[in-house]
Amino acid sequence: MKINIDELSEDIRIDSYLAEIMQDLSRSRLQTIIKSGKCLVNSKEVKPSYCLRVGDIIDIDETQTVSLQILPENIPLKIIWENADMAVINKPSGMLTHPTPIEQNGTLVNALLYQYGENLSNTNGDMRRGIIHRLDRNTSGLIMIAKNNFAHDFLVNEMKEHRFCKKYLAVVRGIIEKEEFEINTPIGRHLTQPHKMAVNGKGSKEALTRVKVLERLDGATLVELTLITGRTHQIRVHMSSIGHPVYNDTLYGFGKIKIKTEEQVLQSYKLEFTPPNSCERICLEIPHDEKLIKVLTSLKN
Repeated sequence: MKINIDELSEDIRIDSYLAEIMQDLSRSRLQTIIKSGKCLVNSKEVKPSYCLRVGDIIDIDETQTVSLQILPENIPLKIIWENADMAVINKPSGMLTHPTPIEQNGTLVNALLYQYGENLSNTNGDMRRGIIHRLDRNTSGLIMIAKNNFAHDFLVNEMKEHRFCKKYLAVVRGIIEKEEFEINTPIGRHLTQPHKMAVNGKGSKEALTRVKVLERLDGATLVELTLITGRTHQIRVHMSSIGHPVYNDTLYGFGKIKIKTEEQVLQSYKLEFTPPNSCERICLEIPHDEKLIKVLTSLKN
């Protein structure tokens, strides 16, 4: 089985990465497989501690593993826009983008397999059919899907060249005084908590977020955030680093919840891009989701 590594999986230890996508295999068992030479990266043996890089190709002996079986599920999708090559979906809060060994059902990929069948890219393997970028489970909003591998490669390159415009809405703790500013600090893996990211963490890479204040509320601020880069948890890490964590984001320091929601109040609400095989510029925008409306209403009252 071959797995291509993209920006979604870089800077993760290979044993940790494989533990996420292999069923019924412990991390120690995977480490044994790697050490025995049954798992190669770019045709070379590596240590279990090897950190993956964009463009790496993992080749693992399928006789050593049991792969997840990802099944189609009839889950309604909010398709905002699509053509023959791609689609833009409005992902609800609470839905995983792709399956994990712990949760193999109810994800966006399960829904996509039912909707599109084999008409999805498989560049990132069956676990991530059609997926070119990811939204956290509790982040709602616009996410792009590739229907074939050409479209997948085209859209990934567009992201690398910063030819997308991705804007988010968030309610953050505290009053932000500046009207507009940039946060330009590198992000990498947290040194002691690998499930988290951190400013100046391990393997840090450039990360740039533009912040615009839309409305000041009772002890909180509604902001529009434009991603110039696309690091894991970028908005959440950047806003927390300046003392304004996203509302209800307990992973990054929001603290005691005042208005109960499914974690962070963060929505991918605007997307501008050029599709494959086209010169037309597509601009999409969706209304506030239920979680955002609930928190804004409560804070205004």
